[in-house]
Amino acid sequence: MMQDTALDRILMRSGGALLALLWFVPLAYAIWAAFHPAAFEARFDLTAPLTLGNFSAAWQQAPFARYFLNTFLLVAMILAAQLVLCTLAAFAFARLSFPGKSILFALILLQLLVMPDILLVENYKTMRALGLVDSILAIGLPYFASGFAIFLLRQTFMTIPKELDEAARIEGCSLLGVLWRVYVPLGKPAMLAFGLVSVSHHWNNFLWPLIITNSVETRPLTVGLSIFATTDSGTSWAVINAATLMTAAPLLLGFLLFQRQFVQSFMRAGIK
Repeated sequence: MMQDTALDRILMRSGGALLALLWFVPLAYAIWAAFHPAAFEARFDLTAPLTLGNFSAAWQQAPFARYFLNTFLLVAMILAAQLVLCTLAAFAFARLSFPGKSILFALILLQLLVMPDILLVENYKTMRALGLVDSILAIGLPYFASGFAIFLLRQTFMTIPKELDEAARIEGCSLLGVLWRVYVPLGKPAMLAFGLVSVSHHWNNFLWPLIITNSVETRPLTVGLSIFATTDSGTSWAVINAATLMTAAPLLLGFLLFQRQFVQSFMRAGIK
């Protein structure tokens, strides 16, 4: 096996630094513009005064309080449904025997290969038939089950020794009791890892919420921010950047506060 040379390490670190720079520059501009008056939004000046007026203006010009509430409800609803349904399905595929088990699991894996955007039209027709168009439930319902979550939790459950099942059954646990008392505690790292992926994805999801919602009462942050940024009201880039930071702040703050737990959960779950 060939060993890494000093040149290889330099190239890899240089590439990583370049990618980090490409990610950081737009964020740095957004932070600068958001905390300075509009006159300095495109001009760097160390003497420029700091201000929170852009955040206040953004909050007053659009119903961001409602957008935040809708997004929190949406993310929590989807995550709760996914953890319940996918945990039950993963346990069934990992430990139970039933006709068509291999075929059903193959179909779930096949779902991972299908782009969600392909299903937009059919999902919209389904929501319209159910009378759910322009509702928070309509945004989340197509995501209540996740092939990735079922696969990840199944692989985790299959690594748990079956002797623990037998010990729990001897103690009088039902099948659901075994799942709750044995598999769920041991599968928490995988559940946390998936939860982080799910929250991040649905917090930032844009296209489906844009299609299925029509009113302020149901729009999440991504759609509200897009409409706010494209309205012809003379809103400055400083205010738009302040609104963007408000939208991204919960995820960024959560990562900064719990980054160690984030990394550990992915390592324990075997995600690379």
